[in-house]
Amino acid sequence: MQPLKKRAGTLRDDIATYIAQLQIEALVQERTAVDRQLADPNVWANPSRAQLLSKKSAQLTAQIDPWLMLRTQVNDIIELMEIGDESMVAEFTGQLDAFDAELARRRQDLLYAGEYDNHAAIIKISAGAGGTDAQDWASMLERMYLRWAEKRTMHTDLIERSAGEEAGIKSATYSMSGVHAYGRLRSEHGVHRLVRLSPFNADNLRQTSFALVEVMPEISAPDEVDIDDKDLKIDVYRSGGKGGQSVNTTDSAVRITHIPTGIVVAIQNERSQLQNKETALKILRSKLVQLQMEQHAESVADLRTGESASWGAQIRNYVLHPYTLVKDTRTKHEDHDAAGVLDGKLDDFMTSYLEWDSGQGIVAQ
Repeated sequence: MQPLKKRAGTLRDDIATYIAQLQIEALVQERTAVDRQLADPNVWANPSRAQLLSKKSAQLTAQIDPWLMLRTQVNDIIELMEIGDESMVAEFTGQLDAFDAELARRRQDLLYAGEYDNHAAIIKISAGAGGTDAQDWASMLERMYLRWAEKRTMHTDLIERSAGEEAGIKSATYSMSGVHAYGRLRSEHGVHRLVRLSPFNADNLRQTSFALVEVMPEISAPDEVDIDDKDLKIDVYRSGGKGGQSVNTTDSAVRITHIPTGIVVAIQNERSQLQNKETALKILRSKLVQLQMEQHAESVADLRTGESASWGAQIRNYVLHPYTLVKDTRTKHEDHDAAGVLDGKLDDFMTSYLEWDSGQGIVAQ
């Protein structure tokens, strides 16, 4: 029994160390403050703020409770060991094995150390040059991320989608929220390259297609990013409705240009000009934060024009012919199950990127 007690004690100490590193107690206090605001009936006078607080509370709970539950379970088994006997060794061993496995999974939380890693993510997929093949490839990536989000129980909202003329999409923008949504998805930011036999080529020739995936932390609260109003140029133009050209059109589409950086965001999904403006500002704030991280700038005011990593070298290659292989060009992680990856099997690529990016390899220990 003594070796088991020692093992349980080590497990308890490891959990305490990780809880301290993740600042779980501080998160508990933050959740208490958020829940106190939600308990105020007046908070629902502003539905958008109330929704933000509710989402924040749910995210904090998902971060906090598994660690507190694991700590409680280990403490409970240590108490049982004090009154147990040798006949319970097998039972205690099985429970400790389960706790060790749970801790190994939970230890991945240490990789999400970025300032915005627990924010929701805005993900935009854009087809590159290559016509229908590129647009079809963009739609394949869209499906891949939607399937991944479904498997990870992420909440997904469509912001804007532009269909291709023959097949696929020209672009699509989604908001994905859940625990460490941006922290998980930031590995996907960059150019994705596909090699396959083209289904749109009469000779069935091998075709290379490119698509750009932009991943940004969703900045919903205006006070998180300080944007000077004089740096914005806001244009309102006519938005086409369902039914064809000049049918159900309204002057509700909004285009916002951030003059210092040249970033342009145009939204026309909603029938309300105000809703489109709010969505465009949210995406602009997110783009500015992403650019700030890319340029290592201290503030938005320090950003420079034309220095986004957008259409740089590809970050991942997807080969479907003459063999099947998906390989990340940064981490060198690869998977021969290309069909599985395109069906949303992305967690290994994301974890490998986080380990590579942090330089710690915590999960691999």
